[in-house]
Amino acid sequence: MTLSIEIKKYYVYLLRCNDESLYCGMTTDLERRVYEHNNSVKGAKYTRARRPVCLVWYKECQNRSEACKEEYRIKRLSRKDKLNIISNTSDTSGLI
Repeated sequence: MTLSIEIKKYYVYLLRCNDESLYCGMTTDLERRVYEHNNSVKGAKYTRARRPVCLVWYKECQNRSEACKEEYRIKRLSRKDKLNIISNTSDTSGLI
């Protein structure tokens, strides 16, 4: 008998809002979360007032703890530093 353990992936992401502001969040499902930000009351209060939003960057993390730490680090950055993360592909896991 083989046990299969599914390891949940976590993502930290940056959205560009309609007013050109940036929003940082964390999720286990990027597609669902971006949909929620654009179409649902489950989207963050910040993004509900700034729709539509567009996913501009994400990073895959190994676990929730790592994702929380990365989200906290990014949220403390200046707008300029966040834009550098978005434009610097060597710093990103995904650029959309």
